[in-house]
Amino acid sequence: MKERTYMTPAGTIHYWVNSTARHSTPQLVFLPGLTADHRLFEKQIECFEGQYPLLVWDAPGHAASWPFALNFRLADKAKWLDEILKQEGFEQPVIVGQSMGGYVGQAYSQLFPDKLHGFISIDSAPLQRSYMNAAELWMLKRMEPVYRFYPWKSLLKAGSRGAAESEYGIGLMRSMMMTYDGDQKRYARLSGHGFRILAEAIEEDLPYEIRCPALLICGEKDRAGFCLRYNKAWHKKTGIPIEWIKGAGHNSNTDEPDLVNRLIADFVSTL
Repeated sequence: MKERTYMTPAGTIHYWVNSTARHSTPQLVFLPGLTADHRLFEKQIECFEGQYPLLVWDAPGHAASWPFALNFRLADKAKWLDEILKQEGFEQPVIVGQSMGGYVGQAYSQLFPDKLHGFISIDSAPLQRSYMNAAELWMLKRMEPVYRFYPWKSLLKAGSRGAAESEYGIGLMRSMMMTYDGDQKRYARLSGHGFRILAEAIEEDLPYEIRCPALLICGEKDRAGFCLRYNKAWHKKTGIPIEWIKGAGHNSNTDEPDLVNRLIADFVSTL
């Protein structure tokens, strides 16, 4: 994987790509969740590198993609992603988005419905307004103070153990959170901004229809927000197949990487 950059008016996005593979299509695009970075998918990169063209980023404002002005919308992230994919010649992308990465994937589908070749949601949730109530939207817009005034050591423990169940997954999430050690204000601003643009995207009340083949993956022990409830409703309403990962938390691809990798491989083989 080679590190590359894409410049935006708000800052520079860092991403990693490897187009040398046995199969030229489709291309797998891994999008990490809020406050996580490209390391979240290290087990998936190990599995699929050399098989398919791969791309993974540090989302705007995250890790290496900093400094970055936090004045963008979810749709802006999707547009920048499209520019990166065009820059790399990824014409048949399969977006594999974990949590916030899944929201970016849905925003991408809304803006570029004919470009997305496949979509895999890992512990994410639907963007349609009908799934979320007013109280939940209200909370999403007001999360920054929670992260700013929460004692950092306690936040580090809660954030890592709340995201994963396995020792590997917990350790990896802690390592990614330590990127912001000593600058809790930045961590709080990043988190607050992420939840706020998510709420704003939901309030736009757009269709966010997934027109390509899709798969939902969710850990049975996912304790992030109301992820379990959302995924059950998402599957029931749309008929998108869902795979429940036994014993896994919110970062199910780190808790059960071999199983999640098999599900991704099986999904891609049908395209």
